[in-house]
Amino acid sequence: MEHLLGQDWEIIPAGGATGEAFFAIKDNQKLFLKRNSSPFLAVLSAEGIVPKLIWTRRMENGDVVTAQQCLAGREFSAGEMAGEEAPKLLKKIHESKPLLSMMARMEKKPYGPNLMLQDIKLTLDQELYSISTIKEAFHFLEKEWTTIQCDDWAVCHGDVNHNNWLLSDQGETFLIDWDGATIADPAFDLGVLLHWYVPKNKWSHWLHHYGSPLTKNLEWRMKWYTIAHTLLSIQWHQTRGNRFEVNYWIKDLENFMRNGYACSYPLTKHL
Repeated sequence: MEHLLGQDWEIIPAGGATGEAFFAIKDNQKLFLKRNSSPFLAVLSAEGIVPKLIWTRRMENGDVVTAQQCLAGREFSAGEMAGEEAPKLLKKIHESKPLLSMMARMEKKPYGPNLMLQDIKLTLDQELYSISTIKEAFHFLEKEWTTIQCDDWAVCHGDVNHNNWLLSDQGETFLIDWDGATIADPAFDLGVLLHWYVPKNKWSHWLHHYGSPLTKNLEWRMKWYTIAHTLLSIQWHQTRGNRFEVNYWIKDLENFMRNGYACSYPLTKHL
């Protein structure tokens, strides 16, 4: 990284699971660097969804490094996800034609319930499937996936955990970490966000700021995608040996299957 900027810059790892992100600091300047970030970062920047893209450079080994403006600010708290900023930005994302066009040029195909169910079938190991709550959830998905119909595909983020939402000191809201973005039903994002962060009696109010009514159809789609997402999350943690998270999300899934809502805000960032 140093040879891209010069010897005067201090390069500091920015954390994260991939180890591909860094901060570059020189005097009063600070950049956020990432290796092989999402190829449609430029469109996200132009749409004001992520902090401004400063430059993109290709390294000798073929890796692409991007530098973004590093703004003073902070992550959203879990409680702030129930406010007005998150639904307004998510609606902007879901309605963005430039984002959808870019994903189509990248030859991304819609990630519908059939493909999501297929991923679950391919990844869910026998140890997890033997758990009654997981088996019940899987059978629900398998039985009901044909009832999940989407008329308007959108670019979905795929990991709307509050750690990915940033509020700058200037009051700007951003959604970062787009590595898992896909074309999907908006309920793909809405389901987990509402179930994790917003009390059910406030869903209609939250969706008012998003610009959509809470219909039975939307609620049904959100339920299906939330269960599917939770199964994939459990397997993700299982593969990495994160027993605490596995047990936590199984308990959360059990509560959701019984009562129709999550038991609490997510403890960790996942997927």
